[in-house]
Amino acid sequence: MASGMGGLPNDTRFLHVGPHKTGTTAIQGALHTARARLREHGLAYIGKNRQPAGAAQQAVGVPPIFGSTHLHDSYWQRLLGEVEAESELRPIVSSEFFCEADDEAARRIVEDLGGSRVHVIVTLRPLSKILAAQWQQFVQAGVLHSYEEWLDVTFNRPPSENPVPTFWRRHDHGDLVSRWSGIVGSENLTVIVADDSEPGMLLSSFEEILDLPDGFLIPDESQTNRSLSYGEAELFRHFNREFLGSDLDESMYGRYVRGGLAPHLKLRFRPSREDGVISTPSWAMERAAKRGAESAATIEGLDLRVMGDLAKLAEVPENRVGAPSGGVSVPVEAAAHAVLGVLVAVDDRERRNEKAATKAAEKAAEAAARQAAESARNKAARAAEKARLRDSDRLPNVPARRLVQELAKRGSRKIVRAPTRMARVLRNRRAADRRSGGSNPL
Repeated sequence: MASGMGGLPNDTRFLHVGPHKTGTTAIQGALHTARARLREHGLAYIGKNRQPAGAAQQAVGVPPIFGSTHLHDSYWQRLLGEVEAESELRPIVSSEFFCEADDEAARRIVEDLGGSRVHVIVTLRPLSKILAAQWQQFVQAGVLHSYEEWLDVTFNRPPSENPVPTFWRRHDHGDLVSRWSGIVGSENLTVIVADDSEPGMLLSSFEEILDLPDGFLIPDESQTNRSLSYGEAELFRHFNREFLGSDLDESMYGRYVRGGLAPHLKLRFRPSREDGVISTPSWAMERAAKRGAESAATIEGLDLRVMGDLAKLAEVPENRVGAPSGGVSVPVEAAAHAVLGVLVAVDDRERRNEKAATKAAEKAAEAAARQAAESARNKAARAAEKARLRDSDRLPNVPARRLVQELAKRGSRKIVRAPTRMARVLRNRRAADRRSGGSNPL
């Protein structure tokens, strides 16, 4: 089995498919913040945000997560257009949602991205460390199952009974790697097995694959994707039950809960080391270790390039084994940050709506001014022509065009000031609304 990296062709197109909870956020954050510097090394990180989740979901054929929507159905085609536009650079596409592709979708994705030019990167961690992290992430997407209920469904029931039926398509790692290597070939796939004892290992592995200098990729400290504590996850889960039992629009969940409460809480509050670990029952850990060993054996037999130690996939961290019952309460500070996160999201949306409304009003006023000016010019032209024809002796040497210009100039002086006046009226009206209580931003 090959290890490390040799040089890859200059026209290689890199596709990182995750899966979830294997360090993808750290990788994407580092690539995103290094966009300009990557271009100096002949690389282009594709997409405008940290990852093109919408494009990946459309390519795979899965819906957006609960509370989210796709504004249009062309995210994937737009991404492909961006890849083709960077023909002088080696593109990098990264999203963990690609891991949910079945054989047909994976084959189509590879073909769309350039077929034999595609090099797939798969990042892996022990399943024993993924279980709790995935459950709390699912809870942030509306899942109602407790951790122990979800573990039972995941290991002991058919996928159709799982609230996330694609879990094993994500995390049967041997099958995942086999699926993609069967499409691109073993020579065009690299597996990275993350080692938590070496925090910089993932980024240094990507540097080696992409032929970047050591230390080039820098962690993005402005973002955090820490897992919720057990108490925080339970807060979300009970909130989910109340939310789903109400008549509220589900878009509010994505906008204010997942887009406001969750990131603000995770960024501003950090639980103690003890509370931050969600324990997993020993029976589930044993099943996870068995699956990890089977995946390691499968990948070993594929003769792939592997960075890291496949044996780690079968590890069971002893400090994470136990009943998930500790720390059910949520600290007052965490609750305060949770509430504040919602208010910040509401305020941000109100500001964006106000800015958009002002911009739309200004554009409408400018369009009205242009239309009025054109109307004035046409009216002036008709008046000038009538005046010239009516009194040709007094205006023999004044062209109609000059008369039009003079009349239009006089008539449009007030019109061109209309956008400014209309924008001022709108701002004054909104300020008065806020002073009197305003409208409910929700």
